[in-house]
Amino acid sequence: MGRLSGKVALVTGASSGMGREIAYHYAKEGAKVLAVARRADRLQQLAADVKDFAGEIQPFAADISKEENVYAMIEEAINVFGTLDILVNNAGIMDNFAPVGDVDSDMWENVLSINLYAPFYAMKRAVKHFMEKGGGVIVNIVSISGLHGGRAGAAYTASKHGLAGLTRNTAFMYAKHNIRCNAICPGAIETEIASGVYMQNVHQEGALLAQAGIGANPRTGSPAEVAKVAVFLASDEAGFVNGQCIPVDGGFTAY
Repeated sequence: MGRLSGKVALVTGASSGMGREIAYHYAKEGAKVLAVARRADRLQQLAADVKDFAGEIQPFAADISKEENVYAMIEEAINVFGTLDILVNNAGIMDNFAPVGDVDSDMWENVLSINLYAPFYAMKRAVKHFMEKGGGVIVNIVSISGLHGGRAGAAYTASKHGLAGLTRNTAFMYAKHNIRCNAICPGAIETEIASGVYMQNVHQEGALLAQAGIGANPRTGSPAEVAKVAVFLASDEAGFVNGQCIPVDGGFTAY
């Protein structure tokens, strides 16, 4: 019996990086997982990779920058598996390190739509289902940029601070309904986020300032190291852990 046997999870941004590893480890621990991302081919490969596990993965291709698609993915999980126990808001995009005076309005809207609005819509729908069934778990992937002010540009930093606040508020407001909400705040993890669309036109001064403390980073972490924390937070072992934003950064922000 895996640590998540009998549970149904939904993981966004599951086609690569941390999202893929979280979905993979959840299936390994016995969960049924709706894996959500835009790249359907990668989701199909992920489903094939876990075919011998105790759990399973069902792909669901969607662009979660659109509100209706976020609601649709929640409904899909409930329709396919009959319920939903765990929501993991992992999908995110990086900005180009621009400070507030130089932020492009389109970038601002797009970064917030994926990093903050999509988790908000997903949580809004999920908590209603959780209340009906008597409980549930939310794991938000924030960032050390959601704990500090100078690790990225204004848009990404604002989006992640917003998600950290939404995590804490949700945890407190729904604790008596047996709904837990925690956040993982990764730092210096090997993912594809640095190759995002806005990283093709980096704000050089902003990037230089944001990376000023990079020498304090002891090493780069792997997506699997984040996934193992996500397994713990979703499991009954974390039953009294609620409203926490946990850095997973190898000690980077301890300096």
